[in-house]
Amino acid sequence: MPNPFGVYYSLQSVLLVLFAILYYKIAEAEDSPGVVWVGVSVGVYMVTWRALGWGYAGNIFGQVALFGGITLWRVWKDRGAGQ
Repeated sequence: MPNPFGVYYSLQSVLLVLFAILYYKIAEAEDSPGVVWVGVSVGVYMVTWRALGWGYAGNIFGQVALFGGITLWRVWKDRGAGQ
């Protein structure tokens, strides 16, 4: 029986959901709006997966780059608040 959901029911979609859950939990720990972090994570994943077609490694790289960007933003924001 063929997959009725096409490419949206695959290991890629499972990874997308797992990263969304991970970013939601991180946002909870940071006391930040989880919906925003999930939205950005899903957006980055969809760009690397569907628009750029980078595959698994590219999708994971995109999520790691997003995490790095969030980390740098938080460091810069906290540094400015401490002065």
